[in-house]
Amino acid sequence: MTTREQCAALDAADPLAHCRARFDLPAGTIYLDGNSLGAMPANVPARMKQALEQEWAHGLIRSWNDADWYPAPQRVGDRIAKLIGAGQGEVIVADSTSVNLFKVLVAATRMRPGRRAILAERTNFPTDVYVASSVAEMTGCELRCAEPDDVVAAIDENVAIVSLTHVNYKTGKRYDLQEVTRRAHEAGALVVWDLCHSAGAMPVDLNRCEADFAVGCGYKYLNGGPGAPAFVFVATRHLAAVRQPLTGWHGHARPFDFTHEYVPHAGIDRMLTGTAPQLGLIALESALDAFDGVDLDDVRAKSVALGDLFIALADRELMRLGCTLASPREASRRGSQVSLAHKEGYAIMQALIERNVIGDFRAPDILRFGFAPLYVRYVDIWDSIAALKDIIETDAWNTEAFRTRKSVT
Repeated sequence: MTTREQCAALDAADPLAHCRARFDLPAGTIYLDGNSLGAMPANVPARMKQALEQEWAHGLIRSWNDADWYPAPQRVGDRIAKLIGAGQGEVIVADSTSVNLFKVLVAATRMRPGRRAILAERTNFPTDVYVASSVAEMTGCELRCAEPDDVVAAIDENVAIVSLTHVNYKTGKRYDLQEVTRRAHEAGALVVWDLCHSAGAMPVDLNRCEADFAVGCGYKYLNGGPGAPAFVFVATRHLAAVRQPLTGWHGHARPFDFTHEYVPHAGIDRMLTGTAPQLGLIALESALDAFDGVDLDDVRAKSVALGDLFIALADRELMRLGCTLASPREASRRGSQVSLAHKEGYAIMQALIERNVIGDFRAPDILRFGFAPLYVRYVDIWDSIAALKDIIETDAWNTEAFRTRKSVT
């Protein structure tokens, strides 16, 4: 039977234990919501202070050149590429995940003329389906949404694009990226992967899997801050054929020639549209220092161990109290989160947050717990389960304050 002392011993032997000091974590708080907003790396404030007080305040517009602002989308993209198995010049930072998804879905659909279907998952994150629906309407395609276990079987000769999230936002269920990509290619379709819930939490090898396109955000496991800019991946073999729909001046081959005719950049820069959100880029670039010297295989190993520990303790302490497991039990089918279901999930989560154990809630009944291996400890898992047990056993959740829904859940 696992004890808290055994969890502390696991922390003492953890090869990633030193990474926790790279984050500014509030004392007395257990943070299990890095799958929604990553914790702030401790080096970010000093870098932002420099950007604000020196580069912007005194450098002014000269900082586009003098402080190397202008090439930041490419520079930060290359750093993210190392975390997702992409090559240099295949990833660029721009816009939001939704905007980048729109770009690549339109571009990919244009690359498969004659095919009239975009295939998505029925339980995917809603914005992915909303964007795909709009793209389908604009391009004369049909949006098909299959149940997760039926996606592969639904890929046929009419499908132009398979658009999936690698790790499901609600359940944490993980697709076999390589196998799905292979099956899509056998049918002549292209694949667009959303990596929001996997980039930075586990190894992702886009090129080994021969992925076509991918998008992802900078504010979850990459810890870039609220609303951090997103990234987009285009495999080198597709770059020359990509015609993305938002043809802004930064995607031009020679943006500072200011010519009337649009000529796309030859490389990944063609995925840019307008001026980069420079302060957000600076924060994200600085945040990525947290991964310096980190082996993503160690990250995944710890993620699996944290998830397995959480499930084992939940089985022992919570299942008799009305909780059920909403995530795959097998680690190979799971991302870096575990979700529980309970009919009073919202109020329970609010009571848990009141005790400085921070997860989040997803309707209708899901309590989500994200495990960012760089800063989450094994004792955090033990203490979280203990707090949950006490809250449910004592009905501490059953107050008007905890039942009242807030704007962000």
